[in-house]
Amino acid sequence: MSGENLFLFSLLSVAILLFLSNRVRLDVVAILVILALMLSGLLSPKQTLAGFGDPVVILIAGLFVVGEGLFRTGIAHSVGKWLTHAAGESETRLLVLLMLVVAVLSAFMSSTGAVAVFIPVVLSLTHRAGISPSQLLMPMAFASLIGGMLTLIGTPPNLVVSIQLEREAFEPFGFFSFTPIGLIALGCGIGYMLVIGKRFLPDPSVNNQPRHDKPSLADLIELYDLVDQFRCFQIVEGSSLIGLSLVQAALRSRYSFTVVGIERRQPMKTSMIPAQPHTRMEIGDYLYGLTSDKSTLDKIPSADLQTIFMTQKQKNTIAKDLGLAEIILPPRSVLVGRSLKESRFRDHYGGSVLGILRKGKPIVDDLIHTQLYFGDTLLIGGHWDQIRLLQEERSNFIVLDLPAEIQQVAPARQKAPLALFILLCMLLLMASKWVPSVAAVLIAAAAMVLTGCVRMKDAYSAINWESLVLIAGMLPMAEALEQSGGINLIVDGFVASLGEFGPYAVLTGLFMLTSLFSQFISNTATTVLVAPIAVNIAAQLHLSPYPFLMTVAISASTAFATPIASPVNTLVLGPGGYGFADFAKVGIPLQAAIMVITLSVVTLFFPL
Repeated sequence: MSGENLFLFSLLSVAILLFLSNRVRLDVVAILVILALMLSGLLSPKQTLAGFGDPVVILIAGLFVVGEGLFRTGIAHSVGKWLTHAAGESETRLLVLLMLVVAVLSAFMSSTGAVAVFIPVVLSLTHRAGISPSQLLMPMAFASLIGGMLTLIGTPPNLVVSIQLEREAFEPFGFFSFTPIGLIALGCGIGYMLVIGKRFLPDPSVNNQPRHDKPSLADLIELYDLVDQFRCFQIVEGSSLIGLSLVQAALRSRYSFTVVGIERRQPMKTSMIPAQPHTRMEIGDYLYGLTSDKSTLDKIPSADLQTIFMTQKQKNTIAKDLGLAEIILPPRSVLVGRSLKESRFRDHYGGSVLGILRKGKPIVDDLIHTQLYFGDTLLIGGHWDQIRLLQEERSNFIVLDLPAEIQQVAPARQKAPLALFILLCMLLLMASKWVPSVAAVLIAAAAMVLTGCVRMKDAYSAINWESLVLIAGMLPMAEALEQSGGINLIVDGFVASLGEFGPYAVLTGLFMLTSLFSQFISNTATTVLVAPIAVNIAAQLHLSPYPFLMTVAISASTAFATPIASPVNTLVLGPGGYGFADFAKVGIPLQAAIMVITLSVVTLFFPL
C-alpha cells in the first residue's frame, strides 16, 4: 500500500470515528476532510472544493425548497387530516394508512420534513384513540425511510448512485426506476410491522411516555381562565360600527370585548383579517374575540352587533387563522409600570392581550387598566402571522410558549393549488428527461419562491446546510481514493474475498457494508464512498453496474437499527419514549427482510 493510500485510509477512518463519536458536527468533519486533502497536496484546491458545485448538492438543495413549499401551503397537513378521517378508530387501519401516506410523501419531499409534519398529527391521533405513541411513531419513521426508495428524488443516496452512472458514461436511473423494488420493500415493511414489529415495540400498557410540555391552544385558554369567554358577533345592516376602525369603535373599553380577528366573506373568497387598530369594519363582518365581563351580551346594542353561535366550519377557520402566544416581561421592559392602554400594546405589536398571569394566578380585573409588573406573563391573541412576529422582539418581552398548533398552520395555504401544480410539473420534467434533473428541480424551487409559496427567507431556512456541506466534503474523498488507486484496493479485496462465490455474494456484501455504515454515519456520505466501489466491482466482474448501484441505494435507506442512524429516528426517539435497544429489536429484522427481498428481485429488474 502506497503512502498516499495509507494517508487516505487513515483520514477516512478518523472521519468515521468522528462521525460515530457525535462530538463534532458532521459538516465540521467534512470541512476538516477538505482541508486535509487540500493541505496534503493530494488534490488541488479546485478539486477539493468542486463538491460544492456538484449537481447532486445543487439538486438536493432545490428539493429542500420544494419540500418547504409543500409544508407552507398545507398540503402535507391536509393529507394528515384526511388520514385522521379515513382511519377512524381502528389501530391496524391507522398504522397501515399512516405508513402508506408518510412513505408516499417521503417519495417527493424530505423524509425528515414528512416525519416532522406528522409527529403532532400522530400525537393528536393517539391521544384521541387512547393508543400509546410508541405504537405508531417508529413505524412512521421507518415508512419515511422506505418511502425514499420509491423515486429518484426520494432520498439523496438515490441521486448519488444515479449521478455516479452518469460519471461513468452510463444512462442514469429514471425517475421511477426505484419504484418496483421500493413498493415491494414498502409492502414488506407494513406487513412486518403488523405481524412481527409491533410485538417488539415498547409495551403500550406501561405509561412510560414522556410528558409533552408544549401547550395546546386549549391548555393556554384554560390556564388564563378564559374558558367559555370566546364570542362571535356579526355587524348587521345599519350598525353604527360600519366604517369605524377598531380603535374608534373602542369595543374593549365600552363592552369588555377584545377583538382577535375579523372574518370577511366576499363572493369569491372568505378571509381572516388581523385585528389591527386601524382595521375598518364592514357590514357582514364576523368579529371573533373574548369577553372579560359576562354581562357583555346585555351591554352590546343589537342594532350594532348580532350574537352568532359558531358552526364547526367557523371553529376550523379560527384554528387555522387565529393563534395564541405566552410572553413574559423582563425587568427592563418599557411595558413594566404601565397599563395596556398606556403602552398601546396592540398598536406597537399587533396582537391583543387576552389575559395576564401574576405569580401563576390569572388577573380577573379590567385588563386594559391593570399596571404591568416585571415577571407578569401575558397571553397574546391574533393572526398567526402576528404571533410569529412576536418572536422577533427581544428587549421588551420574551416569548415563552407558542402552542403546538402553530406546527399545523400553513402560512401560504391559499397557494396550495400552485404548489401542487409546480410539483407535478417538476415530476413531469424529471420523468420525461426533457431537461436535466437538476434543472427541473431548480425550476420548481424558483417557481415556489416566485409564486409566493415560499418566501426567500424561508427557502434559505429550509435548506439543511449541514447535509449539503457533508456531501460536498465527502465527494473529494471519493475522488482522492479514485486517483490514488485506493478504490481499486477495496475492489480487489472485495472481489478476492467474495467474487469466487458469485455476484450474489458480492451484492450481499455490498448491502451489508452500506447498511452497517448507514447505522452510524450519514447514509448520503456512505453512498458517496460506496457508489464508486460498486461501479468498479461490477467492471472487474464484467457485469452491469445497475444492480450493484441499486443495491447500494436501497441498503443506504435501511437505517433502522439505531436512533442516530437517521434524523427521522432521532425525531421520534423522545415523543415515542423509545430506548436505543428498541430500534435494534425492531429494526434489525426489518433490515434483514429488506436485504433478502432486494437480493431476490434486484436482478429481475436490472439484469446482471
